[in-house]
Amino acid sequence: MNFNELNTIYFLGIGGIGMSALARYFRDQGVEIHGYDRTASHLTRELETEGMHIHYQENPALIPEHTDLVIYTPAIPQNNAEWNYIREKGFQIMKRSAVLGKITADKFTIAIAGTHGKTSITTTLAHLLHQLEIPFTALIGGIGKNFNSNMITHKDARYMLVEADEFDKSFLQLHPDIAIISSMDADHLDIYHSHQHMQETFEQFAQNIKPGGLLISRYGLPIKTDHQNLTYGIDEQADLNATNIQVKQGKFCFDLVMKQSKITPVIMGVPGRHNIENALAALSVISAIDHDIKNACNALTTYQGVNRRFDVRINSKEVTYIDDYAHHPEELKASINATRELFPDRRITGIFQPHLFSRTRDLMQEFADSLALLDEVVLLPIYPAREEPIPGITSAVLFEKIKLDKKHLIDKSDVLAWLGNNKPDMLLTLGAGDIDRLVEPIEKLLTQ
Repeated sequence: MNFNELNTIYFLGIGGIGMSALARYFRDQGVEIHGYDRTASHLTRELETEGMHIHYQENPALIPEHTDLVIYTPAIPQNNAEWNYIREKGFQIMKRSAVLGKITADKFTIAIAGTHGKTSITTTLAHLLHQLEIPFTALIGGIGKNFNSNMITHKDARYMLVEADEFDKSFLQLHPDIAIISSMDADHLDIYHSHQHMQETFEQFAQNIKPGGLLISRYGLPIKTDHQNLTYGIDEQADLNATNIQVKQGKFCFDLVMKQSKITPVIMGVPGRHNIENALAALSVISAIDHDIKNACNALTTYQGVNRRFDVRINSKEVTYIDDYAHHPEELKASINATRELFPDRRITGIFQPHLFSRTRDLMQEFADSLALLDEVVLLPIYPAREEPIPGITSAVLFEKIKLDKKHLIDKSDVLAWLGNNKPDMLLTLGAGDIDRLVEPIEKLLTQ
């Protein structure tokens, strides 16, 4: 299939962050875009204002007969009426990951992989390239605040930035020129069955790098590769490393050490040691493609981050509220520790919505240990996403394992009332489910 000859594409699950980025990419190419999603959102409304045709009921009659290609996400349930109609009628069908592999095949591609950090690294790198006036196209798994979009494109783009998603082994469709691997913590064990198999699949992804290409990995990751490997991290043995990390006037800053040179100070626009590591990954790319790393370091000061990635919504003397997409124990730990380092004298209350029954089952104790880093936790029911309930796996079971005196198990619908009665002065909301629907109401409540 020649993507340059497509006139109409139908997206089944267009409201997903990855699907919507692809839809924007093809719309930018002049393709007519139609799509379905289960619920309307701020993002789908934006797509509609950009000229896309979207509906929110399963209705096969609304799928244009002249559709050249249907792009779908594995999150679509098998009993979806439109999915069954599309297969029965013999439409040309491609999974999102396969489309991503095809559109990047003939471009200089930088693919960012890892069980966490992908979106922040991709957005940081996009910001640095933009500030250095280097033309690129980026498809991002979040809304970059500097761009207010999950798709950025420049005329005559020299680089293609994409996230390499390990879910469903999607990243094996990619053959990048430069690959970043930020982390390989146990996750998606419903697919991989063991941490070892997951790590082996990451190695397969690394072997997919084009001949003469480069692997950039966080120092200490157990990756075997035949390719050149550049390492980064908060470790003096990494090729690019951060030393002398401090918080000054509410900003994280550090010294960048590489080869025989040092750049100091590097001032971050976003907080957290995890974001320093993300910045090091992005700076490693700038170094590898031989661009001005000093100017790139200066550009980090104006990087604003990503919606729902350690997103500081309120920061006043009375109350601080931070929203974060963290849905893995390591992400929770990074978010809570960053908050503790920024606000050492505050008592931290966290509201957490677990994401997926399988992830909660596989990492139950790790979740309990991470949540115990809070001073007070409010635990919500598990958000199922694509899954059916698993017997014996509930938030109540996780709740019993959290070693905290101040802990509460409540329904999502009771959160605002609980906050109104308890009024924490340092609040985190954490999770990848529909807890994001509470962010604006919480912000409004806390600023009253």
